[in-house]
Amino acid sequence: MKSQAVVFTARNQVEYREIESPEPGAEDVVMELHHSWISNGTEGSFLRGERISGDVAWLPGDPEPFPMVAGYQKVGRVLSVGSAVTRFKPGDWVFSSMSKVCGMFDNQYAGHVSPSVCDQGALMPLPAGLDPVAFSGLVLTQVGYNCGSRSPVHPGLVAVVVGDGLVGQWSGQTLASQGAKVAMIGRHDDRLDRFKKFGQTIKSSADNGVAAFRELGLGPVQILVETSGSRQVLNDYLPLMKRNGHMVIAGFYPKAAEVNLLQALQQFRNSELSFDLVSGATQERLDETMRWIADGRIDPMGCISHRFPVAEAAKAWALIESKSEPVLGVVLDWPAARK
Repeated sequence: MKSQAVVFTARNQVEYREIESPEPGAEDVVMELHHSWISNGTEGSFLRGERISGDVAWLPGDPEPFPMVAGYQKVGRVLSVGSAVTRFKPGDWVFSSMSKVCGMFDNQYAGHVSPSVCDQGALMPLPAGLDPVAFSGLVLTQVGYNCGSRSPVHPGLVAVVVGDGLVGQWSGQTLASQGAKVAMIGRHDDRLDRFKKFGQTIKSSADNGVAAFRELGLGPVQILVETSGSRQVLNDYLPLMKRNGHMVIAGFYPKAAEVNLLQALQQFRNSELSFDLVSGATQERLDETMRWIADGRIDPMGCISHRFPVAEAAKAWALIESKSEPVLGVVLDWPAARK
């Protein structure tokens, strides 16, 4: 079956072109995309050749992970269903993550491709009456929800989110929606401005904003959410952490030399801190995140800075990588959306 897709053909090379998708089977749904949301961090890491899958860093001697169809989150309408599909019918609005493709480095995981061939278990129905674009970044929004909900939260608790990207934004929104006092540490004025209605903002500095945070006088930090990929953040905020506090770790950390984990954690031991690793996804959390978006507790639309026709995906990536202008959430609009 012929499809159109955003393909990473080599390091820093992006094409929108025709590819081959497998013929759908009895358990498959064929989906026509309307919108897909770029995951700037994860997809950008693949585009630069830094990973070969998931959180597995590329190392010299590993195969080059190209060509690949990027992405893992999109919304659209069902075109057809296999004979064993019972949950969906043509015309339904759905969210999907991965699709099946042919001729790529990894043929089981592909996002920006239409028509998409998806197992029916990978689809979720969209709430009626709401803008489907709001759900087009659901997997990444769910990571932010996970960051902000994994640790126990009560009104008035002090939380610091380091990193003003999409995961940081949605982590902070989730914490604020539960009544936490949130301070976001970031490097981009435009992104920090987007967060000001949810909490305090601090421009990052050499000490990761520690001195400026102390000046706020909010008290000890119960929850620290690290989304920037910097281990130094954990060290810098350790003196500010409340005993029995939580450090939530959601950055991508390239492979380094062997580490003695017990020794590395020794400095955190006397504060009795808990560590949460939260970059995965579960169906339960995707369902809950969809409910939070639907009732307004999380606001994806406020994080969109750019929308491009999918045929201009290379231009979108040039902007994301160069940051020639302020950029945060980037959505690709597919031809079906303009019908």
